[in-house]
Amino acid sequence: MDSLTSPVKSAHPEGTAYGTVLDADVALRFSTLDAEYEAIRERAALLDLSGERIIEITGDAASAFAQRVLARDVEYLTAERCMTSLVLAEDGTAVDQVVVWGRETGLLLESSVGGGTRLLEHLKANADAGVEITDRTAEFALFGLEGPYAWGVVGRLIDGELAALPFESVVDTQWDGVDIVFARTGVTGEYGYKVLVPAESAEQLWTKAMEQAVPAGQEAVELAMLEVRQPVMRHEAGEGVDVLEMGAGWLVDITKEEFIGRDAVMAAFEAAAERRTVGFSGGDTVPAAGTPVTVDGEQIGEVVHAVHSIGLGSALGLLRLPPDLAAAGLKLTVGDTEVTTLTSPYVTPKSWSTPII
Repeated sequence: MDSLTSPVKSAHPEGTAYGTVLDADVALRFSTLDAEYEAIRERAALLDLSGERIIEITGDAASAFAQRVLARDVEYLTAERCMTSLVLAEDGTAVDQVVVWGRETGLLLESSVGGGTRLLEHLKANADAGVEITDRTAEFALFGLEGPYAWGVVGRLIDGELAALPFESVVDTQWDGVDIVFARTGVTGEYGYKVLVPAESAEQLWTKAMEQAVPAGQEAVELAMLEVRQPVMRHEAGEGVDVLEMGAGWLVDITKEEFIGRDAVMAAFEAAAERRTVGFSGGDTVPAAGTPVTVDGEQIGEVVHAVHSIGLGSALGLLRLPPDLAAAGLKLTVGDTEVTTLTSPYVTPKSWSTPII
């Protein structure tokens, strides 16, 4: 399967830096990380989410299949709602984290960045009779608007009434005479919105949106996600890592009677945990994944993922530790640097104190 590329790549700002994230070629930076991060946290940022596959599930058995393949309960998901869920393998490890969009004729699944090929293969391998699974990615472009003043951009660009939609609402509407699907949802902890637009109208919408918001690439988005402890699947999921070890239990409904991976998840809940994930900050050097975490010279864990946090002005990342040490406020050593474990969110989003007016 070919790598995903943006249908609006030709309209990206000059000098955009690109990179490969799993099955997608994405914009890592449109300008500078500092400027793009500032837009997310202080103003409004425009996201090109073309690295996420859009997969449609339809057919007579679509609802039952979605209930079985998604780890959260979607039995009552309507065409006016969306939600976030994990998709699990039988062993309880994460296949992907998806946004589920309710549709009148079925569901749309929005993959994580670069995670769509694996997700699509998993869905097809587990498909029931009466289920149709279709990759719609080439037909649409998906854009995001996030930031404490993203609601103002929505008002100027599309419709002011859409800005104050309840969280996880979905609306079928129009922009400039073009049918679009609009959702209030995001990943940075700031006000977030998404627009699903036909591919033939994507460049026109992207160009207009750039007049209202600052384009932000994958590096700034993943930093903002980490700061509010939103999982970044490509860094946190992996072989042998269950959802509890990831700290992603909130994306699973264990009260559901059946879903793929449920037995493994229940076994993990009932077993004595060996490792848990906790945030940390400290030092100017960003440690690599796998860097040992020690106490009095004895290794107790390792770094999962780390970056330099602009919001904190220091290294920020995730550690996997024994459960009794996966708590906030502890002083540990990562490599040669003393760090402090944290409770999330690690940075408080400005949107939490900024009203939509």
